[in-house]
Amino acid sequence: MTNDQPLLEVHTLRKHFPIHGGLFNRRKGEFKAVDGVSFSVPRGKTLGLVGESGSGKTTIGKCVLRLMEPTSGQVLYDGVDLIQLSPSEMRRRRADAQMIYQAPAASLNGRMTIGQIVGEPLWIHERLRGNDARDRVLELLHIVGLKEEHYYRHPHEFSGGQQQRVGIARALAVKPDLLILDEPTSALDVSVQAQILNLLQDLQGQFGLTYLFISHDLGVVRYMCDQVALLYLGKIVEVADVKTIFEKPKHPYTQALISAIPEPDPDSTQEEIIIKGDLTINQTGQGCPFAPRCHATMIDACETAKPPLVDTDDKHWVACHLHSGVV
Repeated sequence: MTNDQPLLEVHTLRKHFPIHGGLFNRRKGEFKAVDGVSFSVPRGKTLGLVGESGSGKTTIGKCVLRLMEPTSGQVLYDGVDLIQLSPSEMRRRRADAQMIYQAPAASLNGRMTIGQIVGEPLWIHERLRGNDARDRVLELLHIVGLKEEHYYRHPHEFSGGQQQRVGIARALAVKPDLLILDEPTSALDVSVQAQILNLLQDLQGQFGLTYLFISHDLGVVRYMCDQVALLYLGKIVEVADVKTIFEKPKHPYTQALISAIPEPDPDSTQEEIIIKGDLTINQTGQGCPFAPRCHATMIDACETAKPPLVDTDDKHWVACHLHSGVV
């Protein structure tokens, strides 16, 4: 990486949800959706957050933007802790980072025209109206591959790919430096996925954008990301550059996910590693959270102590007792 200065730094981020039950609906405990997550994203680069459904990926994205208030932790955006900002101060920083959602149709107001949807952020943040706002909206539509004729249409008149382009144009309207992409292509056809991914790469090069890319599709992650962080039950279990993750995965969970990628070579002898059981929470709070499903050789520490996330080999971070020096 040519620029290692982080635009976004997240330190020990936690988001816990209370669990209520019983006759009087009393609090019985808490669900740790995000449990002590730390990572950084260098300016102009892309970090991929990867994990199964329920691993906490989207919750992290929402907590970073304070669309959901974290339980604790730090979110440093260009050195400023967003968690400590007052509501009015946070509103002034909203333009710096935007989110693009998984289901484009659900994120667009069906009662508004495309011109109104893309132009709304310009009015809120820049008080831009009239012809000036219209000219800016048309410019944004052109940037994302839409035409002037789309300005007066409504979201239901567009395909899924076109709706996502509208969402991207709306996010770009306030000139952000950071985009959080929450599985932006998972609801699209494969051919359309490729078009949107290429558009996102072009925009990153054109505007110097920084991406936090949330996905469960390893093929997309390999194409889009510079660095990858693997999540399991709200914890990061492995972090490395994308080449290292795909060629030399160390955590058993990462190894299993990589082995499940279809291999086009008919002579390949690669065997898929089957993850046993279902995604379940360790109620005792002890041991490695992946231990009940792990295929690797187990040691006593796997059942009794949580593995720390340690740098095992030149910025290749792994949370596994087999690589933490315990063995």
